[in-house]
This record gives sequence, structure tokens and C-alpha cells, in this order.
Amino acid sequence: MEADLVSIWPRMEPFLLGALQVAPSSKLGLHYLRKMASYVRSRDGCFPVLGWPMWRHIACGKLQLPEELAWLYFETFDLHVGHTPEERLEWAECLSQCTSKCELDQQRNKLSVDTLRFLLFLYIQQLNRVSLRTSLIGEEWPSRRTRSPSPSDREAKTSSQNKNWDDQAHLSFVQSHLAEILELLVEPGQLSHSGQALRDCQISLEAVRSLGLLLEGSTSHARVVQPVHRLLTKGPLQTTAGYCALNRSFPLHKLLSCLQHSLTLNPFGITACLRSGKKLAWAQQAEGSMKRAKIARNTHMAPPGSKMVLMSQVFKQTLAKTSDKLTGANIKIHRCSDAFIYLLSPLRSVSVDKCRDSTVVLGPVETNVHIYSCQNVRVVCVAGRIAIGASSRCTIHVLTPTRPVLLPGNTDITLGPFHTFYPSLEDHMASVGLAVVPNVWDQPLLLGAEGLVNPSLNTSSNPDPACYRLLPPAEFHTLVVPFQMEGDTCEVPGGLPPLYQAAVDEKQKRIQNWQKIVMEARLSKEQKRQFQEIVEVKFHEWLLETGHRQELDSLIPPTIAHPNASGGPATDTPQVNDNKYVRTGRAVGQSPMAC
Repeated sequence: MEADLVSIWPRMEPFLLGALQVAPSSKLGLHYLRKMASYVRSRDGCFPVLGWPMWRHIACGKLQLPEELAWLYFETFDLHVGHTPEERLEWAECLSQCTSKCELDQQRNKLSVDTLRFLLFLYIQQLNRVSLRTSLIGEEWPSRRTRSPSPSDREAKTSSQNKNWDDQAHLSFVQSHLAEILELLVEPGQLSHSGQALRDCQISLEAVRSLGLLLEGSTSHARVVQPVHRLLTKGPLQTTAGYCALNRSFPLHKLLSCLQHSLTLNPFGITACLRSGKKLAWAQQAEGSMKRAKIARNTHMAPPGSKMVLMSQVFKQTLAKTSDKLTGANIKIHRCSDAFIYLLSPLRSVSVDKCRDSTVVLGPVETNVHIYSCQNVRVVCVAGRIAIGASSRCTIHVLTPTRPVLLPGNTDITLGPFHTFYPSLEDHMASVGLAVVPNVWDQPLLLGAEGLVNPSLNTSSNPDPACYRLLPPAEFHTLVVPFQMEGDTCEVPGGLPPLYQAAVDEKQKRIQNWQKIVMEARLSKEQKRQFQEIVEVKFHEWLLETGHRQELDSLIPPTIAHPNASGGPATDTPQVNDNKYVRTGRAVGQSPMAC
């Protein structure tokens, strides 16, 4: 059948970026969403576009959700909608001019979202719902018919324990819940008293368009990715799905059967990337700690929204990169330890998963930075949103227009202001629509299993209100990005908060006083030499004690042959100069791990 030539798959971004990484409130279950679907279609000002005032009324008045949680869902959905950078910057400017909660509410009241797409967004929060059966007995027993997993399958499973990255979990979720998803799109007049869709009911073309949030596909003879409604109204699927051009609608049962038959795994997901993604060349890949490092990408062939770069098991190395291959990509940094990673390009999203004893410095991240199950990791970024879960002893320096989200399982998290720059940073920020204000890095939102955490109610399923602290100014130091690049940014965008700037000024004053004391001591040439030796010894002792020695040593470029000399992969030339930046210092050229 020609219909077999059409494939439809779950889109990655709604699950990766839209589903909050915590079990959803019970008030977002199907029962309540069915009621909401009927309510919004019967009230003025709710359909086809839902404004913040009406969603606040539904969420707070009907679903009994706290207002800040209602705003978190609304803002998260809007963050991933296709606004232009100019629109985002204009919105940021409007918010930055608000001087009171009243003015902020007036500004928020101007925001609206597509009603049906927002309903679907709320529904997919069930992705991270904890299954009682699975939590009690684990995965199903393997049967004799179950094939042994290939190395790529095992890697995909290990690398995507977080369901937001797991394309196989996305497919399973859609397959299991497709009937309920379609029911939410049915008009109230075609529902039974219990809220369920009648078998002979119809779904309008406009409602099916909203499915484009979750599904896309292509025909085998033309690999161009298309919205799902276009595939269902033309070509071989039009008949199978029962589309009637006169009524501009689909019979529910035919549409459901057609979609179930056509659903397949995302060809641009993490599984495909690990199996056949383009590998990047790594300097000294065969030596010691580099043997286990893996990096793969699909940026050469994936459509926008599906581009990804996977980095795994970087160990005791410095990885530095600025490249068009990173621009607009979703990045996963997985199981890295004792590493220093600089990704200095505008990025779509970043996940730092199960890393320890590492530093990650990022270019502007348009949507989410998610830090999960990490220990002693420092992350430095400008981001649309940052979320931290199940992590300990981590320090986050961030510039963000949204409140940092602290998920359950954190201990000893330190939040500090963004404290670095590189020459093209402000250009990169403008390209993804991120401004220097508003900046609410110091106003975290604690999110637990039952919504926002009340500091007076500390349970095992909720974050401990004492799980974080704001970095004391006395412990604050700026970070220097140790590379030369082209660009005009020469200071931290927006400057430092006054207390932290005062701490930096005080440290600078002490250095100047020290230099003055040394000059006024009028030491002889021999005394200066001895004094210099003592200072250098103490400095090297400090480097070793703090671990900074490894960071500095990893910046010294090794002497290696041309990547083709040993018959190694030549997919990407590991020369930093090709990426228009070089390391500062006497040895200029290749970074130790430029890819």
C-alpha cells in the first residue's frame, strides 16, 4: 500500500523542552484536562487563543494550582513557541520596565497561546509520571522472542534514562495515549456525558493542525519533513485517514487507526544519532583516558528542532568548540568527569547529565539548561531557563529571565551571578533573543511532586528549602574564558550585581596594595629573585590543592600529527583556527580537545 510509504513520528522538542522533569500534579490528569477542553470551547476569550488571565482563572480557580505554578506552565510553553529573537528581546524590554507586581501582571495579561496546543502540552506532562507498577517490579521480564540489545541500543538506553531525551519513550507514550490525545481535540458536542468521544465523532482539520506540536513525518520518496496535517490531507494517507475536504474533518476512528499504523521511531532522535550519527574527530583519541570518550551529532542532516550533539565520557580533558555545527543544536553532556568543556556558540538547549567534578561554560542557550544527577559541577551560562534536579555540591552561574527551577533531590546547590564573557557573546545573545534584563538568577522556584514547595512542609518527595544558597560575595571570583575569538564584547553583559562588583573591586584593591608594598620594599636583585621563587612555589602549591593545575595543564596543546596520518577519521578537522578561535599564550593553534 502507498500508505505504508508514509512515516509519522513524535517530534523531539515538545518532550525534550516542554515536559517538566518532575512528576506532574494530579490536577493535570486526563479527567481534569477533559473538563478544561470543554470549558475553553464554551467560554469567550478562551478559544482558539487562551490568554494568561483565563488560564490563571482555570488553573487557580478550577484546578486549584498555585499561581506561580500556573505561570511556570504557561511561560514554559511560550518559551518553546517559535518567537523571533526580535520578539523575545521586545518582550524582555517590556518586562524589565515593570517596577511592581501590578505592572508585571498587566504585562503578562498581554500574553496568549494556542489553546489546543497548550492542552496537548499540559497532557504530555504525564511523560514523567511515576508508574506504580514499574516502580514496584521494574521493567518487564524478557521473553524468548526479545532480541538481545545491540551496543547502540544499550548506549541509547543508558544515555536517555531521562525520558525527556528518550525517543523510544516518546514513541511509547504517543502509541499508548494517542486515543486520549485525540479525544482532547474533539468538540464538546460530540462527547458522551462522561466526557469520552463517541465512535462516530469527527475531528476538524484545524484541531488536527494542533497535532503538529507532537507529530511530524515524511514520505519515503521525499525525505522532506512535513507537518502531520499536511500528510493526512494529501497523498496516500488522505483516504486511509478518511479526510473529507468538503467538511474539512476526519472520522475519529479512522484517524486513530491511520496514525497508529504510521507511527515509527523518530529518525532524527537519540537512537539514530548514536547508531549512525556523524562522529567528530578527537585529538589523541587512542591515548589513555581518551579511549572511552564519545561524541556524535546529526547536525549535518537533521531538520531545525531535531539537531543534536551528544558528548559522553569526556575524562580529564578540556573540550573547546565554537562552530556552526553547534548553533541551534540540542546538546547532551553525559557522564563526563574531571573535564572542562567550553561550547561557545548559540545553542537551542543543553542537558548536563550524571557528570562530576567538571566545569561547563556555555554560549547563550535559547531555551533550557537542565542539570540532573551531577556532583561537584560548575555550570556557567546565559539561558532562557535553568532547572536542577538530584544534584549535589553544584555551583551555577547564570543570567536568566526566568526563575531557576529546583527539582527534588538537590543538596548543597550554590547559585551565583553570571561572571564571564567572550568576544562574540553579546552577538550570540541577540541571535537567540536573550537580553541582560530581566535577570532573576537569585529567585529560585522549588518544585516538588505536588507542585510548589511550602518551606514549612518538607517531605521526602519535595526539595528541601535549605538545599541551595546564594553565593556569598566574599567567595566570588570572575571567570576568564582562556581563548581568543573575534567579537566586540569586552565585559560581563549587564555588569555584575553591586555587592559582587564591590567584592571584585576589593580584591583588585588588595592586589594593587600588594604590588605597592613590593615596590616600596626596595629589594635587591638577589632578594627579588628569592622572593619570586617563594611566590611561585606557594602559587603552585595552591594550584595543586585547588585542582586548578589540571585545568591549566589541559590547555597546553599537545604535538600531534595530521589527523589523516594514522588513517583516523577525517570527518571534522580538529583545528581551532578553522573555528576562528585560538588559545592565548605562547603555543597558539590547536586546543587539546577541539572538535
